[in-house]
Amino acid sequence: MGELSRMVPYLEGKLLLSMPGMGDPRFYHAVIFMVSHHAQGAMGLIVNFPTENLTFAELIKEAGLGDVTVKRAGVPLLNGGPVEMQHGFLLHTPDFEHEHTIKVSEQFSVSANLDALAAFAGGECPKEGLLMLGYAGWGAGQLEQELQENAWLVAEADYEILFNTPFADRWERAYSYLGVDPTKMSSEAGRA
Repeated sequence: MGELSRMVPYLEGKLLLSMPGMGDPRFYHAVIFMVSHHAQGAMGLIVNFPTENLTFAELIKEAGLGDVTVKRAGVPLLNGGPVEMQHGFLLHTPDFEHEHTIKVSEQFSVSANLDALAAFAGGECPKEGLLMLGYAGWGAGQLEQELQENAWLVAEADYEILFNTPFADRWERAYSYLGVDPTKMSSEAGRA
């Protein structure tokens, strides 16, 4: 594991794009924003799979924030991944800070607390945000192994992709930013 982990740099603040041949239906055409990645494992948030079983207004009510005036109407909720789907995460611009906010990069932060949800719902700040339930997680060495097996392509996290691109277009748009046509890619890992 030590040799493999030295071969793959840590990916905080990057995007993971599932390869066209992704066999796991939970990640088919997934775009994942990487929140953390270290020797003990990794955590990311899927940013292109809207959920249909809960609305933003229902989430605000269930979170006990019924007294918050919701100024952001129609905010979509995303399925952030298959782990702990009862927990919410807000991927946002860095103009909101809280003691429980993780500054992932100069452009992006992640908060997982009711204060962030209330501020976002109230329209105060952050300027931009994506709200998701659940996350994608990997144990020690698991993501590195999946990268070696050609399951993921790594891209820079991009403001336009995350906040201004329709969900259905994010996977292809991220590939196009890399200058790659996913229809011409093989899912087979090569050996030199």
